[in-house]
Amino acid sequence: MTELCGVAWDHRRCWGPLVDDPVVQWSRRSLYSFGEGDLSEFTPENDLIIYDHPFTGDIARDGLMLDLLPYLSAEDIEMLENNQVGQSYKSYFFEGGLYALPIDAAAVTAAWRPDLLAEINADVPDTLDDVVSLGIEAKAKSKWVGWAAKPTDLMCSYVTIAASLGAAPGQDDGPFLSREISLQVVELMRRLAEVAHPSSMTWNPIQLFDYMSASDDIVYTPFAFNYVNYATASERQLRFASVPRAAAGLQARGLLGGAGIAVSAQSKNPEAAVAQALRLVDPAFQAGDYVRKGGQPGMRSAWVSREADAATNGFLSGCLPAMDAAFLRPNIPGFVPFFHDATHEITKAVTGEITHEAFWSWQTTTYDALRADNAKRVTISA
Repeated sequence: MTELCGVAWDHRRCWGPLVDDPVVQWSRRSLYSFGEGDLSEFTPENDLIIYDHPFTGDIARDGLMLDLLPYLSAEDIEMLENNQVGQSYKSYFFEGGLYALPIDAAAVTAAWRPDLLAEINADVPDTLDDVVSLGIEAKAKSKWVGWAAKPTDLMCSYVTIAASLGAAPGQDDGPFLSREISLQVVELMRRLAEVAHPSSMTWNPIQLFDYMSASDDIVYTPFAFNYVNYATASERQLRFASVPRAAAGLQARGLLGGAGIAVSAQSKNPEAAVAQALRLVDPAFQAGDYVRKGGQPGMRSAWVSREADAATNGFLSGCLPAMDAAFLRPNIPGFVPFFHDATHEITKAVTGEITHEAFWSWQTTTYDALRADNAKRVTISA
């Protein structure tokens, strides 16, 4: 049997289903590297790479991963199309090529401790106004609303709220987001920051959920990428479902997350690597051992499986509407560096270090330049 090398990211949600892989020797990289790192350092030594979907445009432009379509049969493509979870499968396409298979699907959702909400006699909030009201009520009872609001996650909340207001940040013609909607989003975020746990802006989702699973003072969070592992904990289990609506009558939309499994363009065994990637996204495996070993599946077969849902304490059925409604951010080349820089600018705007106008002007100018650069590259290559 051909032995392959692969790199996963360092959380049980990713590596749990891979530890007994007889074909691939898996290493791990940090969550930061997964979300913002340089993929080129992993391509020479690895056949399989699990990556975050916004990198797809850069991957295609720089030739880091193989376009998988020439390696897939008609039956393979039919299987992938029939097992789509929201836009997860679509997120790995760029300019007609497919640069990963959706091994993992996620979105920004809400999460809460049912026992603690019951303790303070509170309901799961429906709107962001309700979240602020819950924050005030909880604080009066020595509890808190929490928030995954480290810079990266704060920007994810910004896009989530904008999408919940009916906008499509970065996908429409014109600025990344209109001045009016951007101001509305930032004002909502400032209101939430006033009632959120004081450590919120130091937490990513894992840090927040670790805290919620170890302590008894955070009752609810409106925005954080969902993690199946916290729904199956032996104590202090979390429940997950769609984010609160931005306002009554509007659709709740979180930001799409998830991970794809790709084949390095430098792999010496591309056929074997593609075959292994297909085994790891096989619908039966995804709905069975993948979930049982702590994975968060990318195939719809798992998300609609009663057995898999029972094994995750209702996480899959609770989150599936959020997955199907999730907003797909752009994946054009250069988007990841733009997003990284935006995380620090949005933090300054929410904390009042800069005005919203300064943030919006920076965002608009920078994204317009990114689009222009991509248009220029396309023109030159044509």
